[in-house]
Amino acid sequence: MSTIPGLERPAPVPNDLTQPFWDTCNEQRLVLQNCTACERLHYPPTPQCDTCGSADHLAWKEVQGRGHIDVYFVIRDSRIRGFRSAQPINFVVITLDEDPGINFLSNLPGTAPGEVPVGAPVELIFEQTSTGQMIPEWRVIG
Repeated sequence: MSTIPGLERPAPVPNDLTQPFWDTCNEQRLVLQNCTACERLHYPPTPQCDTCGSADHLAWKEVQGRGHIDVYFVIRDSRIRGFRSAQPINFVVITLDEDPGINFLSNLPGTAPGEVPVGAPVELIFEQTSTGQMIPEWRVIG
């Protein structure tokens, strides 16, 4: 389960568009939607490519998930029930090295609230929600 004491991770509700993403998270792999017409990665998934407009050339591509910390803030008064008992908690924007246009949000497990090293490299890990669904998170390397 969670590596942050008191954190009850909200579980995603997959739909037809996002189901392949969540299924591969359960395999502890990260896939992003990729337009094979213009080679553009997409996250979150879209029904058509934001760059070339193609809806017929979207496929899933596995990525390594390495990145760096772009920005963060500390949540001290969350309205999200599962976060309340874990506060204060980091809320971090991770930029993927494979595509600087792709950002993910992370709680940054293993890093104390407010002690986030902006610009530091991070690696992908997976954490389990209350329903058993695995979700991508990141931790500082080194």
